[in-house]
Amino acid sequence: MPNFSRRPGRRQSPIWTLLSSWWAVLGNLGVDYRRTLWSWDVRSEKKYVEKYWKEVQVGDFVQLRCNEIIPADILLLSSSDPDGLCHIETANLDGETNLKQRQVVKGFLELEPEFDPLKFDSIIECEKPNNDLTRFRGYIHKNGKKSSLYKENILLRGCTVRNTEVLSGIVVYAGHETKALLNNNGPRYKRSKLERQMNKDVFWCVLILLIMCLFCSVGHALWLWQYGVSHPVFDVPGFDGRYVNPILSAVYLFFTMIIVLQVLIPVSLYVSIEIVKICQVYFIHQDKDLYDEETDSQLQCRALNITEDLGQIQYVFSDKTGTLTENKMVFRRCTVSGVEYSHDDNAKRLAMYQEADSEEDDNGGLKSGTLPRCDSISSHTSVKAVHRNQITKTHRRTGSRAEAMKASILSKHTAFSSPMEKDITPDPKLLEKFSDCTKTLKILRNNEQPFSQLTPELSHIFDFFIALTICNTVVVTCPNQPRQKVRARFEPKSPVKTIEDFIRRFTPSRLTSGSNSSSSSSLATNKSMHRVGSSIMSPSSTEGSFVKLERKLSSSPQINFTGLGSYPCVKDTGNGLDVDLRFEAESPDEAALVYASRAYNCALVGRLSDQVSVELPHLGSLNFELLHTLGFDSVRKRMSVVVRHPLTDEIVVYTKGADSVILDLVQPCTKDNSLEKYQRKMQAKTQNYLNCYAVDGLRTLCIAKRVLSKEEYACWLKFHSQAESSLENREELLFQSAVRLETKLHLLGATGIEDRLQDGVPETITRLRKAGLQIWVLTGDKQETAVNIGYSCKLLDHDDDIITLNAESLEACSALLEQCLHYVESKISSVPKKKPFGDFGIDYDHTYTFWSSDSKHQNLGLVIDGKTLAFALDKTQSDKFLLLARQCRSVLCCRSTPLQKSMVVKLVRDKLRAMTLAIGDGTNDVSMIQVADVGVGISGQEGMQAVMASDFAVPRFQHLDKLLLVHGRWCYSRLANMVLYFFYKNAMFVALLFWYQFYCGFSGSAMIDQWYLIFFNLLFSSIPQLITGIMDKDLPAEMLIAIPELYKSGQNMEEYKPHMFWCNMIDAFYQSIVCFFIPYFTFYDSDIDLFTWGTPIVTCALLTIMLHLGIETKTWTWINLTSIVFSIVLFFTVALIYNSSCPTCNPPSNPYWTMQKLMANPSFYFICIISPVAALLPRGEHAWTWSCWQSST
Repeated sequence: MPNFSRRPGRRQSPIWTLLSSWWAVLGNLGVDYRRTLWSWDVRSEKKYVEKYWKEVQVGDFVQLRCNEIIPADILLLSSSDPDGLCHIETANLDGETNLKQRQVVKGFLELEPEFDPLKFDSIIECEKPNNDLTRFRGYIHKNGKKSSLYKENILLRGCTVRNTEVLSGIVVYAGHETKALLNNNGPRYKRSKLERQMNKDVFWCVLILLIMCLFCSVGHALWLWQYGVSHPVFDVPGFDGRYVNPILSAVYLFFTMIIVLQVLIPVSLYVSIEIVKICQVYFIHQDKDLYDEETDSQLQCRALNITEDLGQIQYVFSDKTGTLTENKMVFRRCTVSGVEYSHDDNAKRLAMYQEADSEEDDNGGLKSGTLPRCDSISSHTSVKAVHRNQITKTHRRTGSRAEAMKASILSKHTAFSSPMEKDITPDPKLLEKFSDCTKTLKILRNNEQPFSQLTPELSHIFDFFIALTICNTVVVTCPNQPRQKVRARFEPKSPVKTIEDFIRRFTPSRLTSGSNSSSSSSLATNKSMHRVGSSIMSPSSTEGSFVKLERKLSSSPQINFTGLGSYPCVKDTGNGLDVDLRFEAESPDEAALVYASRAYNCALVGRLSDQVSVELPHLGSLNFELLHTLGFDSVRKRMSVVVRHPLTDEIVVYTKGADSVILDLVQPCTKDNSLEKYQRKMQAKTQNYLNCYAVDGLRTLCIAKRVLSKEEYACWLKFHSQAESSLENREELLFQSAVRLETKLHLLGATGIEDRLQDGVPETITRLRKAGLQIWVLTGDKQETAVNIGYSCKLLDHDDDIITLNAESLEACSALLEQCLHYVESKISSVPKKKPFGDFGIDYDHTYTFWSSDSKHQNLGLVIDGKTLAFALDKTQSDKFLLLARQCRSVLCCRSTPLQKSMVVKLVRDKLRAMTLAIGDGTNDVSMIQVADVGVGISGQEGMQAVMASDFAVPRFQHLDKLLLVHGRWCYSRLANMVLYFFYKNAMFVALLFWYQFYCGFSGSAMIDQWYLIFFNLLFSSIPQLITGIMDKDLPAEMLIAIPELYKSGQNMEEYKPHMFWCNMIDAFYQSIVCFFIPYFTFYDSDIDLFTWGTPIVTCALLTIMLHLGIETKTWTWINLTSIVFSIVLFFTVALIYNSSCPTCNPPSNPYWTMQKLMANPSFYFICIISPVAALLPRGEHAWTWSCWQSST
């Protein structure tokens, strides 16, 4: 039979394989057949058909319309936009409400002049599905011609189409292969510190179980061994009549005891902990104090398994922008051509937002909160104090609540568009100068005079505002048609992309035509119009035809041609431009600058792929031909646009970026003429004003320009075209191309943008610091700005001694750290004294005061810049840096990159073995959020990237104190006590069975009925411990907030230290001895059966366990009391019903009427009273002593 059963198996295996293969082939043929029928239907109908998202597959052509959601990752092949552009909103993907531009594949129109899905035969090769939202690489080729694919060509699933009537594309990723779903991995799994400690104790439980089982097996062998040849009565022989060897019997008993005593391993503890954590998270979500009404958001818990870690945090790493501050950038002041404009009226406007809805005026006798000029630094201190006093006002962010609601409605579809950000009051002097500048330009243009006659100051002012307006990627929309782009094309030509375009565009005849490239100005005179080309049919004079057409139309009485007719949102009120536009910006900085420029009547009114339209007073509409846009990146820290100026016909590069970068790129002044002297003086003044801005806590940006000659532009364009068309290392080549262009800049001015503190930040930091948390701020801002914000948010105190580390090399950094450590540890004198560290570059902002051993580290702060931080994180210097940082109360890391942020968090987490929390709101904070033990994200202006990578998400930084000090402490205290109680309960119950083994020959028998064994942990004792773990509160929330020092108990693990496990185990064994032997001696030499003796033991154990839980409960509620009473009543109810209705349930034993007989015996009640009292006497005394000590302290 064995051979016969194997042979058919060998013969059938190939047959089944062949049948399976044919079945798979037939299945694929069926799929192909259905696709063929569907394709035939589409080809026969020659139109798109509606399909469900789940039916969309790779290779399908999809057509979408405006405001539709993208169902898959689609390669854009066609757009109704004449430039091949479309805009998408990625709010569903990353939370950002601003628009992002996408374009048809470059070169695709050369491969497919007219897109037709039925004739599409190009081949697309792309990378495998991945979750990188910022990257897409591939190729599309046909007949040997190949074009590269980038992220600008792909439409991601979940985004919404905006500003485009119709677009078409081909699906490259569908279903679970789309980038959106690949990023939706759910919350990350982390093991909490308490769970790691609990796992160690579970291991000890396993070890104790093995020891107990081994002890019982040895005892059983010795028990059998003492009988020798005569076997005991209970030793039953086997089927062959032989008795089992004592050693083999001991082995059998070892495994039997593992089954009997398995309850010692708390497997159900893990299930109970998950139930408790889910309920804890629910109550945290229901906390109204963690809800932000303005943003309509509340706390989110994305990781259910680390709630207790919130009560053990030791280090908090925070971002600044958007986390401590609002990330609502408000244009505050600027300097142009070396002249500073303080915008005092704008400061008064901002003060009105700050004072709205306040019950009392914290400003006192100060003037409207007006910030002084930069030369009045001393008075700024008092103003900062006013700001700090006003931080607790409830609605400072957008003024009154009515104003906040209005702003919410107005900015529903537009980011960075609150009234505080939009309604900027211009500086009168600068406004007058800019108006004079445009008037002068109009006169020069009308008189055909060169624009070089404009004074340097007015020229700088004009270019300054032009740069603010066009050096960005802002998309213009109308409020009456949200998400619909304002379009107005004056010149039907494409931007310069190749050398051939450059030669054709910039021929000598064209360059000498003066202003023929300028847009058709509404205020242009007939004389200036005649300077445009003479032939309407000439390709080079297309602009002239539009100017002539405009002149004809302007003569019509029905049309009021003012140059504004093409812009339905721009109105001429007679007193100035009423520009009713919305700006879709990718960052709040860009929006702030564009709104500031609009306040000076220099308004961005239209943007196309090759053209930017600006509306100016006196000059009307100017259309700048947009040749190239060099986007911002974190390495260059700047962005640039290359445009052809409509007035001068020059190729101009406008650049804006960080002052630390732009100032190094400014062309040095080598000559000694008046113009060079003016430039040097202007640069020096600008640098001084930048320093003042940083002291005021403002974010600074420098504005510069460069005029390119034809030869310079042609040389750069050749290199840039090669970089754009490169299939390999394209990013590196484009970076080199941008760096090559952004040199020899001409400085125009600088701006100061205020990023206002969030409500409650100083108070939150103060409470967290009192709670024993070390707060580090990691920011990318410049050092002066970060330090000033540090003072404003009370991270740094004016009484603190600040150590500032700035090093230019690894060796200098090493010397700095050694000198600082020597200085901190030496404690030379208690007399205030200035320590000369000038040789090493250490700057002490205040006179240093040494501290005693009891109060050290309380007045010391550390500030380090990004370059020095890179050296300090080196393997050879990290220990020194960490040792120095530990001596400081506050650490402020400036100019830090996202990688440096994560490295700092990892260094503290691994080296100090401390519990770390990282909080941020932007993409640059994702790394440190993921590295920290607890990551907290803020859903702010920069999108949802930080939230998606976090474990918890809070609406505001101020909610962090209650999350940690209250809910964190509660969660840790509840779970710590619950875990210890679980270990105690199981050990106490198991020990009862263990003691009985001494009286039954270690046979593995139990004196407790099996149903009691089953129901004891499942029903009788499970509910009260869950209720306590969910609802117990050792202290009220008001006290925990008022006394933050109480949080230190969690940091020190006072609720669950390693020795507490052994104390609970010893207590469990002691209580089990009491509960076992008191009934034993009570019924000694009596004639009761086994279960009649075991039932009082179970009853005493249950009462003792319940009373023990009552002693450990900190807050008694009716739910706690009800659960304990219910468990005891349930036990007696089950016992009475079971003993009265099941006379033969457990043969040969007879549990019938056991509980009824016991309850009629007075000894039973004596046992139930004396046993719990004697068992809990040590525990009660300890609890009483501890409560008295706490009350006294």
